[in-house]
Amino acid sequence: MALDKNSPATKAARAHMEAWSTHDWETSQDALAPEVTVQVTTTGPFPPPVHTVGVADYMAGLHAFADAVVPGSLKELGSVGDDRNALVLMTVDADFGGGPITLPGARLYLLDDDGKIVHEQVVFFAGS
Repeated sequence: MALDKNSPATKAARAHMEAWSTHDWETSQDALAPEVTVQVTTTGPFPPPVHTVGVADYMAGLHAFADAVVPGSLKELGSVGDDRNALVLMTVDADFGGGPITLPGARLYLLDDDGKIVHEQVVFFAGS
């Protein structure tokens, strides 16, 4: 399949991001494969690097981050994907206790044969 911003994987990624960014935890969790892994990185001190394996650890990390996200603030800047892979550039507004900020990021997804997220890589831009 050719790369497409409305591919099956980009649609799945978009639905997952919409769910966690509006604090719909059940839908967020339902999108995950049992062996899901996530890696999170940035060049700044926050958020710290993350690597988790499994749904329970994934959801604990997601709550640690997304509880601070302002529901409805997700904005997609661009996306591309195919049947199993998606790359989404996005921003969310959040308040981690120091006042509201906008966090730009990129999320790279790999789906399994059932359309569940089996791997996610997250890169945040934490400018000065």
